[in-house]
Amino acid sequence: MRITLLTLAVVAAAAPVARAADEAMATAGPEVEEVYVWGKREGQVGVAASASQGEVSYAAYANRPILRPGELAEVVPGLAATQHSGSGKANQFFLRGFNLDHGTDFSISLDGAPLNLRTHAHGQGYLDVNGVTPEFVQAIDYRKGPYFAEAGDFSAAGTAGFRTFETLPSSFAQAQGGAYGFGRAVVGANLGEAGMLGVDLTTGDGPWKRDENLRKASALGRFAAGGWSVTALAYGARWDSTDQIPQRAVDAGTLSRFGFIDGTDGGRTSRFIVSARRRPDADSDLVVYVQRYRLNLWSNFTYFLDDPVNGDQFEQAERRWIVGASGLRTWRPSEALTVRVGGEARLDDIGSVGLYRTRARQRLSTDRQDGLREWSGGLWGAATWADGPLRATLGLRADAIAVDVDSDTPLNSGRESAAQVSPKLTLAWRVSPQVELYADAGRGFHSNDARGAVQRVSPTTGDPVDKVPLFAAADGAEVGARYEVPGFSASVALWALRLESELVYVGDAGDTESTDGTRRLGAEVLMTWSPRPGINLDVSGAATRARYRGDPPGGDRIPNALEYVVTAGATVRLTDDDVAQVTLRRLGPAPLIEDNSARSKAATVVNLAYTHSFGPLAATVDVLNLLDSRDNDITYFYASRLPGEAADGVEDYHFHPMEPRQVRVGLRYRF
Repeated sequence: MRITLLTLAVVAAAAPVARAADEAMATAGPEVEEVYVWGKREGQVGVAASASQGEVSYAAYANRPILRPGELAEVVPGLAATQHSGSGKANQFFLRGFNLDHGTDFSISLDGAPLNLRTHAHGQGYLDVNGVTPEFVQAIDYRKGPYFAEAGDFSAAGTAGFRTFETLPSSFAQAQGGAYGFGRAVVGANLGEAGMLGVDLTTGDGPWKRDENLRKASALGRFAAGGWSVTALAYGARWDSTDQIPQRAVDAGTLSRFGFIDGTDGGRTSRFIVSARRRPDADSDLVVYVQRYRLNLWSNFTYFLDDPVNGDQFEQAERRWIVGASGLRTWRPSEALTVRVGGEARLDDIGSVGLYRTRARQRLSTDRQDGLREWSGGLWGAATWADGPLRATLGLRADAIAVDVDSDTPLNSGRESAAQVSPKLTLAWRVSPQVELYADAGRGFHSNDARGAVQRVSPTTGDPVDKVPLFAAADGAEVGARYEVPGFSASVALWALRLESELVYVGDAGDTESTDGTRRLGAEVLMTWSPRPGINLDVSGAATRARYRGDPPGGDRIPNALEYVVTAGATVRLTDDDVAQVTLRRLGPAPLIEDNSARSKAATVVNLAYTHSFGPLAATVDVLNLLDSRDNDITYFYASRLPGEAADGVEDYHFHPMEPRQVRVGLRYRF
């Protein structure tokens, strides 16, 4: 096992932040460094509008062992982030019976700027959080379900808002190194009261037979200027990837579990975001932002099925600008009534988005190439009536989208527009100071790819195809309860979600894939408990039943809809200077095809972190995949072809394995 230690020898633990500190830690004395608990959740009784809404503090997220930045989102109970390709590619997200395929029905924003990308080269709603540095995230607010008027596109399963520090609790430097060429250095420095500046550099090869050669750099700045709070993010990455591989080759002994078929897969990406937020008072909020984004992604999932000579590698590439704004205003006409009104506007100016057939990253032909603009706007209002223990919020949202596509296939050029109105309702009844009950209902949506909304023929075959609507509506409802006392909290939610259709544009094929309407039913439980000072426990479980509606001839199962997700974490202070943290995640099985004849297996991973502090220094040891699980991060079932196989290929399981057990050590220094 290769171990690479960064030459930087000092590292810093994130310094104390009072609102995220555990009460017992805060009273341990001035000589004891405060330790922040992963999953530290703020009290929600009397505040939240649903049982599945919450806020989590990340004052010292570096104390929790994580393999990838996408695991930041796993604070949302029932959400899982995995990977089926290189570390620079967006994660696969799973929530409420959705294989979100990088973000189609779950949205994330960073200081008010949306991160999901419409009409993306790889997949609608593409959500890449690899440029976010965990140590710079102060808190995450999350809402599940389409019950909130302020939630717009990609909100059917839920939304999350990442909030970064305006100023860090203290300046710090840290370094970490470990197996498979992993190295990481992070520095965060406060600029007086003007803000902060941070840099995150990461390298790694991974356990793959083809070194990943990851090179990633991210910089974040927060500045105060003229009454505005400005966030600036710059991120870039390059990598070589090992995509999912066929089970038959591993069983035959011709391919390692960490092997590859096409050694030239990989990608490069960059993103620059500048957003400015103004809050002149507690009742007003305005955000404006501009983004620049680029991606080149090379993949080969079927090997030699379509092209026995050159192979099936393809490139997805795009360049875009995004500009937008959102705002809200709150009024309180009476002690019982609160009215909020808001709006948002966004333009995606995509100079080029294309799908190309390639060999060893060299373009051989063009399946399709488009330039387009996509405009959207939304207005919403919500009125909350609070009368004693009861709170009721009635909301209404109106959205419109217009697209103008210029395709290299003239029949696939055109303009289209659509609008949707979405009603919302939330009810909360505070039974006692410790107990609150909830009932929620509403409509949400995800937008469909602009190319699918105007196309008339398949770009690869020339056959006629049907257009898809710009909006895919989702209707949901939920009932739940929450219980909170000092040292313990619990919540439970029962929910249902119905989608008119799951029409999606498939970037891998340059075409639109049509599905029937769907229905999902589920239950979620979350508990946090501090049985004694210095011990904190956190566990959540979610179960989902996902089906296509009607009686589809091929079966009613939704591929890759996980049947359950369980996560748990524990933080234990062993001594004044020693803290251990352990986390567990178990992903349930899922159908892989509609008739349920092929299924994935459950997958479990356990991570461990140990921290020893001495003054401003802290030494850390992370053991990832502590039990050395040989489960898979993700599994698919489809046809592919290896050299020498029949021309129509072989239906088979294709998987991407979990990374094996590995140790990462580091130092932190705060100053």
